[in-house]
Amino acid sequence: MEKSKVYFTDMRALPGTNLPQKLNKLVRVAGIGNIDFEKKMVAIKIHFGEPGNLSYLRPNYAKVIVDVVKSLGGMPFLTDCNTLYVGRRKNALDHLEAAYENGFSPFSTGCHVIIGDGLKGTDDVEVPVVNGELCKSAKIGRAIMDADVFISLSHFKGHECTGFGGTLKNIGMGCGSRAGKMDQHKSGKPSVDKSICTGCHMCFKNCAHGAISFDENNHASIDHDKCVGCGRCMGACNYDAIYNENDSANDDLNKKIAEYSKAVVDGRPNFHINLVIDISPYCDCHAENDAPILPDVGMFASFDPVALDQACADACNAQTPMPNSLLNDHMHEEGFHDHHDHFTNTTPETNWKVCLEHAEKIGLGTREYELIEVK
Repeated sequence: MEKSKVYFTDMRALPGTNLPQKLNKLVRVAGIGNIDFEKKMVAIKIHFGEPGNLSYLRPNYAKVIVDVVKSLGGMPFLTDCNTLYVGRRKNALDHLEAAYENGFSPFSTGCHVIIGDGLKGTDDVEVPVVNGELCKSAKIGRAIMDADVFISLSHFKGHECTGFGGTLKNIGMGCGSRAGKMDQHKSGKPSVDKSICTGCHMCFKNCAHGAISFDENNHASIDHDKCVGCGRCMGACNYDAIYNENDSANDDLNKKIAEYSKAVVDGRPNFHINLVIDISPYCDCHAENDAPILPDVGMFASFDPVALDQACADACNAQTPMPNSLLNDHMHEEGFHDHHDHFTNTTPETNWKVCLEHAEKIGLGTREYELIEVK
């Protein structure tokens, strides 16, 4: 397969220019104008950030893409789907309030915010997954599938289940309805090592499904009949007391994300942007963000979501870890095993390569790319 073109610009903004201008130039040089936007409805998939988290993408970046789409004749809207876990984005009303609180409104971005899977996360469309191995169909938010053109604008950062969250995570998991998210997560359900559990109840506070209870010693246990396998409790536990008994669960999750992504983009124009900045170790779904594990890298754009994520991962792995970060802490632990990969070193039970390998296998894109710098 021919190499895909991935366009890149760094985060330097000398006097006379600024970062929004650089992003505008990046996407135009990358060829976004080759898409026919005239009178087309355009879904711009973004993560609005869980309130309390401050590492999500600023709405200023979204406004750049909105303005570009409008200048090309399109009718854009910002979108995301509801979440499975406890938080401020589990239904459309709370979700919209969270988006507005974090600065995403028609007044700041120039377009409307539409929650893709409706009021309660039940408004979805079952979309065939061409070449799907684990998913023959995907449950995608209806508003996202109703759009004529699809654009992803992603914050590239670490992730506790998938290694990193980039384009494919933003599309595959992010565009899944609540039922679609359950479908992707259900291959593995966590358990508790009671010898490590401290009874802090953070897992309980982060479970939306009443699956966690405590015994007479204040040790947690998880009811697998109620658990949907979202992994939120694993991310909330500071003591690594919660683990996944199914070693393939994260690999299956990564593969399903690739298959859901293919369902979203197949058959219509699509374009993708990653901002590799504020590289926190965990997803923006958390109501907090830890210090970045790596320095800011830059902005990337491509028509190929697989090549885009691969290029961003490679760029991250070329960086020096940040001091006073989770990654740096792990690297100085006794018995540390170096995986020679910053995301795996941050969360050793993950393997992000599985997602990109599977995405390439099912025909979503290629991991081979040509990196073109835009000054």
